[in-house]
Amino acid sequence: MPSYNAPVKDMQFLLNEVFYFNDYVKELPAYSEIDADMIEPILEEAAKFAENELMPINQSGDTEGAQFKDGKVTTPKGFKEAYKNFVAGGWMALNADPNYGGQGLPKTLQICLDEMLASANVSFSLYTVLTQGAVQAIQKHASDALKQTYLPKLISGEWSGTMCLTESHCGTDLGLLRTKAEPQTDGSYKITGTKIFITSGEHDLTDNIIHTVLARLPDAAPGVKGISLFLVPKFLVNKDGALGERNRVACGSIEHKMGIKASSTCVMNFDAATGFLIGEESKGMQAMFSMMNLERINIGLEGLGLSEVAYQNALIYAQDRLQSRAPSGTKHPEKMADPIIVHPDVRRMLLTMKAYNEAARAFALWVGKQVDIAYHHSDKTLRKNADGLIALTTPIIKAFFTDYGFTACNLGLQVLGGHGYIKEWGMEQFVRDARIAQIYEGANGIQALDLVRRKLIMDKGQNFSQLSEIISEFITHHRHNEKMHEFLEPLELALADLVGVSEWIINNSEEDPDLSGTVSVDYLHFSALVIFGFMWAKMAAAALN
Repeated sequence: MPSYNAPVKDMQFLLNEVFYFNDYVKELPAYSEIDADMIEPILEEAAKFAENELMPINQSGDTEGAQFKDGKVTTPKGFKEAYKNFVAGGWMALNADPNYGGQGLPKTLQICLDEMLASANVSFSLYTVLTQGAVQAIQKHASDALKQTYLPKLISGEWSGTMCLTESHCGTDLGLLRTKAEPQTDGSYKITGTKIFITSGEHDLTDNIIHTVLARLPDAAPGVKGISLFLVPKFLVNKDGALGERNRVACGSIEHKMGIKASSTCVMNFDAATGFLIGEESKGMQAMFSMMNLERINIGLEGLGLSEVAYQNALIYAQDRLQSRAPSGTKHPEKMADPIIVHPDVRRMLLTMKAYNEAARAFALWVGKQVDIAYHHSDKTLRKNADGLIALTTPIIKAFFTDYGFTACNLGLQVLGGHGYIKEWGMEQFVRDARIAQIYEGANGIQALDLVRRKLIMDKGQNFSQLSEIISEFITHHRHNEKMHEFLEPLELALADLVGVSEWIINNSEEDPDLSGTVSVDYLHFSALVIFGFMWAKMAAAALN
């Protein structure tokens, strides 16, 4: 059975030594009473929950899977108890608004928790991250009445949320969706249609499930301009807050998948179900992206989380497995052979996984810091700048983290060799679980197009210029330190190349309509590697200090 030890010390190093947690939270009124001493026990408790409650039911949950019978979904053994403890521990409320029962802790802390959950049990984590997205959409766009009714229960974890976008004939092109919304005299709507691939659409973990559903009003404009977003509860809620009658929404079936088998992926049928408008009519895409962009960061953390647990188990195996002698001479003469970690190619695979994990974790926390600034800083300009950096880097996190995460899990399997291909060791589950993250919440090719077309070309490179200036300022600041030269010189060269490529794409995109699609994936990977180089250099500077 695989094991997992949450990298709490690595997280603390990043928060305290690289990103100066105590300094930056003092600039944010919402976090003025929070410091590193306060978050240390929170990280340690999160680690205990992930290691002791979620990891032990990960492999058994994969074997048992979510079960569907008579319209109901049953989660695997141990999931209900784990979710009950998750809620009791206040983990669902960690980063949420205190006005609705949240703890109001920084996004950086939420990112640490979400990585741990993904490492220990990615199927379980999916029952929680979709609720975060529903909370985001409701809080930012819904009426006060809907906020007061639904946010406290979602934030506490008593109820859970979903995101109902995809239909059988449309995934990326949501303008093709057919689900209908009929206005009613009481201000509600009747939602009719079928959605597929709905994560956590039905399960037995919570008393109510709150669906956020994209649908089209009568006579709405064609395409995405005619889409609205609706809140559709599994059970209607009475005026006193108690659950009322069952709504006309039901799970028709669940998918039988390659991985994340303990997570229910549902076909959801809405048959004149009662729904409530979130935001304005025909502004559904704007509201939807409030949660979609959050989910894309969460899915990126899945790639990191699975890569981390794969690395840990590959390292343990490589330290124990005896095979041949080291090329440079016997290292353990008392044994029949040396452990395979002495072999250069095994070290290549392990160090590749480790290096990428460390950079990805730093990058995620750096973006988490930008989220905290964008939401809570008193300086409007700094909030705007941080928001621009989040927009620029979100597709990079989603796509690159999940691309490298799948590659890293494959490397982990390769380290184990034949044993990696055998179910009992657990490595093949990490590979299967990691694969979906490159597809859902916007396939990675779409993320690359978003980066090039919207975040680079349409933006005329403004946010990219902001990022390149931040990296350049870092290089200039540390140039006097000779010990940093080995990190700064290749970073500076790579950044110059990326700036040149970015300018070339912007200048030539109008003449060649296919240009952005042709270069987008390579450009995203190039951008990610430069940012990773920046993170490696920041960690080196902190370590040298």
